[in-house]
Amino acid sequence: MDNRRATARFSSVSDQPTPPDPGSAAIFRQALERLVPEERAAYLAEACAGDAALRATVETLLEDYRLRCLREQTVAGPASAKAAVGEGPGSTIGRYKLIEKLGEGGCGIVFRAEQTEPVQRAVALKIIRLGMDTEEVVARFEAERQALALMEHPHIAQVLDAGATPTGRPFFVMELVRGEPVTKFCDDHLLNTSARLKLFVLICQAVQHAHQKGVIHRDLKPSNILVALHDGAPLPKVIDFGIAKATAGHLTDKTLFTAFEQFVGTPAYMSPEQAGLGGTDVDTRSDVYSLGVLLYELLTGQPPLAPEKLHSAGVDEVRRLIREVEPLRPSVQLATLAGATLTTRASQHGTDAARLVSGIRGDLDWIVMRCLEKDRARRYDSASALAEDITRHLHNEPIA
Repeated sequence: MDNRRATARFSSVSDQPTPPDPGSAAIFRQALERLVPEERAAYLAEACAGDAALRATVETLLEDYRLRCLREQTVAGPASAKAAVGEGPGSTIGRYKLIEKLGEGGCGIVFRAEQTEPVQRAVALKIIRLGMDTEEVVARFEAERQALALMEHPHIAQVLDAGATPTGRPFFVMELVRGEPVTKFCDDHLLNTSARLKLFVLICQAVQHAHQKGVIHRDLKPSNILVALHDGAPLPKVIDFGIAKATAGHLTDKTLFTAFEQFVGTPAYMSPEQAGLGGTDVDTRSDVYSLGVLLYELLTGQPPLAPEKLHSAGVDEVRRLIREVEPLRPSVQLATLAGATLTTRASQHGTDAARLVSGIRGDLDWIVMRCLEKDRARRYDSASALAEDITRHLHNEPIA
């Protein structure tokens, strides 16, 4: 039976089978959040790093979990089994009619929905997956909702409403953000380097707003920054504060479980301190590092650490790469590309190869590399300081 239909509601983390050691516990919990078989298999291959015994242990735990879900559905009867199918297009949650699924992450599913009252409008509704409403996941979900509720910025998705389904699963409603990942938008619309930098400044301003509200995003990457044309101009929106961290106090009064071995974030965009064991010693300069990775990709077409290299490495090697390997300067990275690839990159910037490389060499190299300093004390102090240097470059003024 499909795992998505086999999972049942558990009231707390203690209801799940107890793994025999912390390492398998961390991997088990992370694997539970990946319900698509291919995604789960890829994660297990990376997390277990060739340790056949560890992978066998985790797969046994996952199978025990699946069978327990099936047993609970059988005992509960047909009505419960029907409820376990969950919400989908055509169903209604309160005053919201679900239209189509837009995407899904580790613990939540996002639908395009129509609000029926007191006004009619298109919205995005995010709800916890069936079977994922453990204390840890609910805490993470509530943290995201609280983080978004703190924001009031034109380039951050706004929370409009929140509630719970009849079965108690929390949801929240956001403005419907239409757009595509920032890197894809820039390439598809052949934005030149100057236009990309202007768009990047808007993103930095949005991140600075989050920091001023006491929230660190911790997962800034192209797919979490959507861009669409609004009155003929690109309009970016920062989304998905699912693993946001408060700079002071708490985003939720529940405790989020963070395993000692567990990654929190996306490795290719992750700061060295975030990649450390536990990944908890982060501040706003971690987001500055991720912004630097994003800027690097906007300029060169790829992040400093190739995702395929990270995917093929074990957990310890991934940490080493992030924490120790110094990236090439953007202009040098472009110069190493094969002629045809560089020509393609240049055409996506609406220019030729020579002008692309020369336009990045110098100030932009230094700006990016300051963001990517392994020692966070050497990075820009804030997203706004980064935006100011970009603006000085655009105005042909000396950079800081």
